[in-house]
Amino acid sequence: MKQNITMRDIADKLGVSTVTVSKAINDKDGVGDDLRRKIKEAASDMGYRMNAAAKSMKDGLSYNIGVIIPERFTGVTQAFYMQFYQALTKSMDEYGYSGIMQILSMDDEEQLALPRVYLEKKVDGFIILGQLNRDYTDMFLRTGTPLVFLDFYTDQPDVDSVITDNFYGVYDLTNHLIKLGHRDIAFVGNIQATSSILDRYLGYYKSILEHGIRMPDDYLINDRDDKGQYIEIALPSPMPTAFVCNGDQIAYHLVSMLQRKGFRVPEDCSVVGFDNDIFATLTQPNLTTVEVNMPEMSKAAVSMIVRKVKHPNVSHGRVSIKGKIVYRGSVKSLIQSMN
Repeated sequence: MKQNITMRDIADKLGVSTVTVSKAINDKDGVGDDLRRKIKEAASDMGYRMNAAAKSMKDGLSYNIGVIIPERFTGVTQAFYMQFYQALTKSMDEYGYSGIMQILSMDDEEQLALPRVYLEKKVDGFIILGQLNRDYTDMFLRTGTPLVFLDFYTDQPDVDSVITDNFYGVYDLTNHLIKLGHRDIAFVGNIQATSSILDRYLGYYKSILEHGIRMPDDYLINDRDDKGQYIEIALPSPMPTAFVCNGDQIAYHLVSMLQRKGFRVPEDCSVVGFDNDIFATLTQPNLTTVEVNMPEMSKAAVSMIVRKVKHPNVSHGRVSIKGKIVYRGSVKSLIQSMN
C-alpha cells in the first residue's frame, strides 16, 4: 500500500477533481451529501491522513475539542462518562478532530474558574459532559466559545444540547411494571440534582397518574446530597413492590442494601435502573434498565460542535436520542400471584 495517500490519489480513484475531494474532506459547501460520504469512505479505506499541523496553520484552528466532565461524575466507580468520552473521541476522529478531556474539580466549579485548556486556547470548542451548576454554565456561555451540552440541558432553548429520551424511557419502564401488576412503585433519585433525573421522575409520574395510582410522599426517595454525593437510602413504610431508580449505580446500591436487610430481589421487591452501564450486570440479579444510545448521542454532539466551530451562529437547540429497554431478571410479575 502506498505510504502517503494524497487527495490526487482519492480523486483519481473516484473520477472526481482534487477540488471536490478537498471540499468533501474539509466539510466545505459545494459537494452533495452522498458524494461527500463516498469520498470520506474512500479516504478512510485508502488510509488518507491529513497533515494536522499544516491544516491547523491554514485554518487557524487547533482541531481539538475540549470535553469537560464534572469531578462528581468521575472516579473508580463512575465508568459511564469515561465510556462516553471514548465514543466522543471515535466520532471526533471522523472529522479530523482530537479530544482533550479535563475533569472540572468541585472547587473550580464553585469558584467559577474557567478550564485551563480554554485559557491556554488549546481547543476550538467544548462539549460539557454532565450537568454543571447554573452559574458555571451561564459564565461559560458568556465567553462566546462554541459549546454543546451532553446528557443535560438548561432552560435556555437556544443552547445546543444532546440528551437521551429520559422522560419516555422511564415512562415506558414504569408502564412495564404496571402491566406486570405493580401498583406500589417508588422513585429513587434527587430530582433537584440534574435535568436528567427530573425528566426521568416526570416520566415515572406521568405513568402512575395515567393509571390512577396514588404516590405516597415517602415514595419519592432521595439518593444524593446537593454536591452529588450518594447518601443512605431511606426505605419507605409500607414497602413498595417495585423501585424505579434514576440510574443503574444507585439501583446496584439499593439492591445490595435490600439484600442486606433480608429482602429478595425480585421476589419481594422489583428494581429497575437507567443507563445499562456496568452496574446493570454487576447487580445480582442483573437489572432491567433503559440502555442509553451512547454512539448516536456522541455522533450528534460532535456533529453539532464541529458545525458550531465553523458557523458560530448556527443553533440546533435540544436533540433527544431514544434509548431502549433491556429486560433482565430484576423484575417479577405480580399478575399470577394476584389471581
